[in-house]
Amino acid sequence: MTRILDPDSPIHSLVLVGDYGSGKTEVSVNLALHLAAAGSRRALAIADLDLVNPYFRCREAREPLERAGVRVVSPEGGHAFADLPILLPQVKGLLQDRETLSVLDVGGDEAGSRVLAGLAPAFDPARHAFWFVVNGRRPFCDTADGVVRAIRRVEQGARGWRVSGLVSNTHLMEESTPEMILEGIALSRAVARELGVELVFAAVMEGLEPESPDLPLLVMKRMMVPPWERRPGGDASAARLGVTGS
Repeated sequence: MTRILDPDSPIHSLVLVGDYGSGKTEVSVNLALHLAAAGSRRALAIADLDLVNPYFRCREAREPLERAGVRVVSPEGGHAFADLPILLPQVKGLLQDRETLSVLDVGGDEAGSRVLAGLAPAFDPARHAFWFVVNGRRPFCDTADGVVRAIRRVEQGARGWRVSGLVSNTHLMEESTPEMILEGIALSRAVARELGVELVFAAVMEGLEPESPDLPLLVMKRMMVPPWERRPGGDASAARLGVTGS
């Protein structure tokens, strides 16, 4: 298994942002599961900070995450879709907890990234990775200039956070191809060079792995399923497992 993060890395919080439709939540959930499967020496947690998209939230994959040993930090019970103030102390605790390796799934675009503004005083680039998920098949993110503009908007909303790495996740749902993924990697590399940051890994659904991408691959299973695809009266997680796509 290719490791996305060195087990001896001082980084203990992986904060993922991205434009709407980037696939950021799918990447966040699969990244947490990857870290669990890789045998992390630290406790694992994932925090749901997505206040923008009501359909794809990492809290929807709670069952498989907890089964893998990943603690899901999100509002409970009647507060399951509550606003940020309920979560802020818990998330700040994760940013300060060096014994836990955490993934923070932040809402898309600059509106979603504003939830990080209140956490800016706790941000430490030496301990917190801030990664932007790039999908080159989304409107306005199909060129390097467009991606850079999207990143700057997110940084402006986050107030004090600066993107430190990129994740390539170019896809077009069921129409994705290995060639499309390679094009997305090339686009992400161009953006990384322009910004002077690292292209950390590429995310790809099972069965679409390109040959020789020359960077770590996160091979994903589809975990995020919109409400209209879930089994009527059934368990949402059961509808996810074994389903491939993007």
